[in-house]
Amino acid sequence: MPTWSLRRRPGRTLGLLLLGILSLLVIRRYLYLEQGSCDHEVAQRLNWRNLISPWLRHRQSGLQAKGQNFMLEDSTFWIFGGSVHYFRVPKEYWRDRLLKMKACGLNTLTTYVPWNLHEPERGRFDFSGNLDLEAFVLTAAEIGLWVILRPGPYICSEIDLGGLPSWLLQDSGMRLRTTYKGFTEAVDLYFDHLMSRVVPLQYKHGGPIIAVQVENEYGSYNKDPAYMPYVKKALEDRGVVELLLTSDNKDGLSKGAVDGALATINLQLQHDLQLLTTFLFSVQGARPKMVMEYWTGWFDSWGGPHNILDSSEVLKTVSAIIDAGSSINLYMFHGGTNFGFINGAMHFYEYKSDVTSYDYDAVLTEAGDYTAKYVQLRDFFGSISGAPLPPPPDPLPKTAYESVTPAFYLSLWDALKYLETGHTMLRILVENRGRVNYGEIDDQRKGLIGNIYLNDYPLRKFRIYSLDMKKSFFQRFSSHEWNHVPEVPTFPAFFLGALSVALSPSDTFMKLEGWEKGVVFINGQNLGRYWNIGPQETLYLPGAWLDQGINQVIVFEEKMAGPVIQFTETPHLGRNQYIN
Repeated sequence: MPTWSLRRRPGRTLGLLLLGILSLLVIRRYLYLEQGSCDHEVAQRLNWRNLISPWLRHRQSGLQAKGQNFMLEDSTFWIFGGSVHYFRVPKEYWRDRLLKMKACGLNTLTTYVPWNLHEPERGRFDFSGNLDLEAFVLTAAEIGLWVILRPGPYICSEIDLGGLPSWLLQDSGMRLRTTYKGFTEAVDLYFDHLMSRVVPLQYKHGGPIIAVQVENEYGSYNKDPAYMPYVKKALEDRGVVELLLTSDNKDGLSKGAVDGALATINLQLQHDLQLLTTFLFSVQGARPKMVMEYWTGWFDSWGGPHNILDSSEVLKTVSAIIDAGSSINLYMFHGGTNFGFINGAMHFYEYKSDVTSYDYDAVLTEAGDYTAKYVQLRDFFGSISGAPLPPPPDPLPKTAYESVTPAFYLSLWDALKYLETGHTMLRILVENRGRVNYGEIDDQRKGLIGNIYLNDYPLRKFRIYSLDMKKSFFQRFSSHEWNHVPEVPTFPAFFLGALSVALSPSDTFMKLEGWEKGVVFINGQNLGRYWNIGPQETLYLPGAWLDQGINQVIVFEEKMAGPVIQFTETPHLGRNQYIN
């Protein structure tokens, strides 16, 4: 496999060079400002010197694991990290969330990279808009955060199929997360595209990425001893030169490690802290310790409770981890939202799909608001930082808009034009509630995966429609196809209404009392699923996705429609279950 070279991306290299020159000019202007001038006060407030120093520092060795310490160049370095997933947060809010991270006393951003979103169809790549990974990493650098990148290819992350593209399963012999040729060929092509964007953003090339993770929790899967060395080599062959890490829970730690990468551990409760010494030492001896995922809460499943981890418990455990001489990453610092159909599922004893909200009971709420955890952790990290922390940004405003009454309606069957010459039609709606993201994943094909029988006779030659419900799907609906909502609608169906926003749009939460199960679209944006079995009772609607004036609201409901769509300033996440 050819080694990737910066020469393949001359435009990007030139861009980084120009950024460095611009930064030098900014510093030079800053130094020549008179102490009493207004411009000097502005420059002090913006703190340009701290903002751009990571880009200009003399760099040679990067982050290293020396003895029991991390070293960044010649200085001992503690990783105080927090996880934020760019694909779960509107791009317009990335800076807000990362400024809040910096103000909490953290110095490092960690993020997964979802293959299934970046290559939704084989060979078609998307790094635009909310998937602009480079812009996210550069925003972190501008704010003064280092970055640990977790590019997979498998990421778990409670996302559909653990971040692997479902089109891989079109191969009937596919063996995911192994060195099966059909899988590695797809990974190689994806990594060619991804690493051409990532490599110039590494520390040794002037960027903020100080470490890269090799796969994710492979020890819990462990189906091919050649797989982890393959992934490590695939990263290195494409120009990854920073410190490599692995990440596993206690059950997979010994089997998930790979030579040449530092093993880290994932845990939550205080009684697991012994793993920091016993498990990590048994795997790699006296090396720097890191909890790559300290779980600040947990995700929720449809039909279950809302999981809560008390803030005092979080503070005690974080303090104990650091007292044990370990670096730490808070998973999650900010969870965000499973917009669209990206949520994953679990299937051990029974199938359970994840809810739309990825609030996670994290340090920031789903909407980016402060919590008791944030306040307590900021006090703690502030006490050990050795310098005053920047002030936290103001919370974003929330609004409870007037209720919306759907005025128009369109049956799903009318939308699909299921009309034939005198035949009786059998119509089957199959919903993918989310592919399993952890555990056995090779059999996660969706749709009609076997014969359908009528009186023991197999029915074949179905006409199959894939309902991805993207913007282009709704754009094909002309105005004359919509009808006024009938007294007794035929389900499943689409319902159309209008949300009026008079002033500057603000965040809000949609509440669908009386509705049963479906999906909501605002101005073509898929907010995700709702389901009256809970625990999630509202859908987060970012103000950044609203327009001043009239906003289109489409609800796809499977079974029963309510009279109105309500809005509230606060989320409702159902009954709580405390983690202990």
